[in-house]
Amino acid sequence: MKETLRFLKFTFFSISAGLIEILTFTLMNEILHAPYWVSYLTGLVLSVLWNFTLNRKFTFQSAGNIPEAMLKVALYYLVFTPLSTFLEHWMTATLGLNEYLATAINMILNFSTEFLYQRFFVFGKTIDTNKSAE
Repeated sequence: MKETLRFLKFTFFSISAGLIEILTFTLMNEILHAPYWVSYLTGLVLSVLWNFTLNRKFTFQSAGNIPEAMLKVALYYLVFTPLSTFLEHWMTATLGLNEYLATAINMILNFSTEFLYQRFFVFGKTIDTNKSAE
């Protein structure tokens, strides 16, 4: 039951992070007319920070080393971001998938792999160690 609740929290925070990313990108792209990569990167960074902070405190309830955990998450995105960019391009250019369908597939891949990565690698040894977990 505890792991089910943990997964539901992660799901909720991931959805909220996705909204932050979309809203930030839209604001910067449509209103501020920032270059695409600046809009995308800003939205991505803000959503990752939001997601990391909430999941560390509430989902995994970790009192572990914050810089170490953040570095591990940064390493995940250092690999995931270029791979997902390539995958999205391949799905749309080679397979002819709709861009929104390709993005949805990447979001599902990100959600599932990031949950497992954070659950077992980033916070695995420090789960339920903060004061609210006691």
